[in-house]
Amino acid sequence: MGFGRGCLVALLLAFASMLGHTAARADGLDDALAHFTADDFDETGTGIAAVAASGNLRAEAVLRALQNGQLMYSAERKAVYVQDDAGKLFDAATGRPVTSDPPADLDAVSINNRLRGVIDAALGGLTLLSKNPARRLEAAAAVFKSRELSALPTLENAIRQEQDPSIKRALTQARAAIVLSSADASDEDKLAAVAVIRERGDQDALGLLQSLPGGTSEPVVKAAASAAAAVQSRLAIWNTVQNAWYGISLGSVLLLAAIGLAITFGVMGVINMAHGEMVMIGAYVTFVVQEAIRTSNPALFDYSLAIAIPLAFVVAGFVGILIERCIIRFLYGRPLETLLATWGLSLILQQAVRTMFGPNNREVGNPSFMSGAFDLGGITITYNRLWIVCFALAAFAALLALLRFTRFGLEMRAVTQNRAMAASMGIRTSTIDALTFGLGSGIAGMAGVALSQIDNVSPNLGQGYIIDSFMVVVFGGVGNLWGTLVGSFLLGIANKFLEPVAGAVLGKIAILVFIILFIQKRPRGLFALKGRAVEA
Repeated sequence: MGFGRGCLVALLLAFASMLGHTAARADGLDDALAHFTADDFDETGTGIAAVAASGNLRAEAVLRALQNGQLMYSAERKAVYVQDDAGKLFDAATGRPVTSDPPADLDAVSINNRLRGVIDAALGGLTLLSKNPARRLEAAAAVFKSRELSALPTLENAIRQEQDPSIKRALTQARAAIVLSSADASDEDKLAAVAVIRERGDQDALGLLQSLPGGTSEPVVKAAASAAAAVQSRLAIWNTVQNAWYGISLGSVLLLAAIGLAITFGVMGVINMAHGEMVMIGAYVTFVVQEAIRTSNPALFDYSLAIAIPLAFVVAGFVGILIERCIIRFLYGRPLETLLATWGLSLILQQAVRTMFGPNNREVGNPSFMSGAFDLGGITITYNRLWIVCFALAAFAALLALLRFTRFGLEMRAVTQNRAMAASMGIRTSTIDALTFGLGSGIAGMAGVALSQIDNVSPNLGQGYIIDSFMVVVFGGVGNLWGTLVGSFLLGIANKFLEPVAGAVLGKIAILVFIILFIQKRPRGLFALKGRAVEA
């Protein structure tokens, strides 16, 4: 009996202790929230630190509301509230809805850039020990940027407990950033921190190494200077790699836009100024497909491009065949008239699209698998650009296979090399011309699907690529697909390396001058076609 009574007393004491601890935490949050009613930045900063230190479960919600401009206060009532997107008020300390009339002097708690950094650090400290690995990584990044000394104890505790190597490295780098920004840390600690930041090696690390606080000892300053020089060298190398990737990305876009032009220009000798409008048609087909999916079956949105690619090929190819049958076939051998006719046609197609869809840009979304980016070494690669590079190479390989392994490809190559001989062998050159023009236009339509993911879908979309496409075709060798591949990537990479030095406009002018001089030496481009008619 005595033992049971003793257990009951012990349970009651434990329960009372728990209630007291909960009440103390609640009181701590109430005291912290009182700072937000002063309408003073210093008081708000004190309140942020106090909320984070309170240990209350509501602390994160309060700080996120402050970060989003949804933390309200009433100086008259000395009360703090959280306001949701619908304008409804909740008590900041308890989270309960406010049923009474809102106070007349209700206003948002003001913050500035310094306080935003303090909030990021406080939120980072609250989530450093989260069970979610992604949240812990975000918290480490927030603390690294804010370098708030108050987060150091929690950070060191998190480092001791962390099992994931990548997150532990991020936490260690955040600790090193705080140590380097602190005036109280020992030289030994700071030298170790310099080594950690040097290993990180990005732009943030360079900025940290170059902005040590005043009063830093000479050995630490020398070590930081040496580390900064090493980081700069590493960044220069990665910047070159990043520019090369941007050039490959641009080259894949040029390849998609130029590959169809290489077919029509090479086989038929037609200067098609409406080629850019085939690209535009493909982009608008993508827009129409996505709009239909959004209204009828949004769950299929990730498949919108897979649906749009063949549709764009068919629609743009059909328009191309119509153009060849109705206009181009009457102008063979008259390049100036062909140029003027297709230029006028491009204006008609642009105006037709403006009439149907309006002059404004149209929204075309990225499927989930094309959204976001990832880091590879010291460069950032976006998924949409990566998919476009892969798509351009796949389209190029498919076109090569079509020309190499099909009867149509054989006849098209025959017409390219010697039209008169092909006609004498029974090949209907007029049909080949129409199908070839349709093929080139269809590929341009597929290019429009890809370009809709990285550029504005508007009536002027194709005009931005037509000149560059002609330069690629002429530089690589008229009618030669391998020349188009090499030319597109060479010009894309050259563009991206010239832009930082000469600017976008002067860079393009420099490339144009280079191509003019190059064509003077090699009139047939990098890879000249072989054949009796060509050699004649």
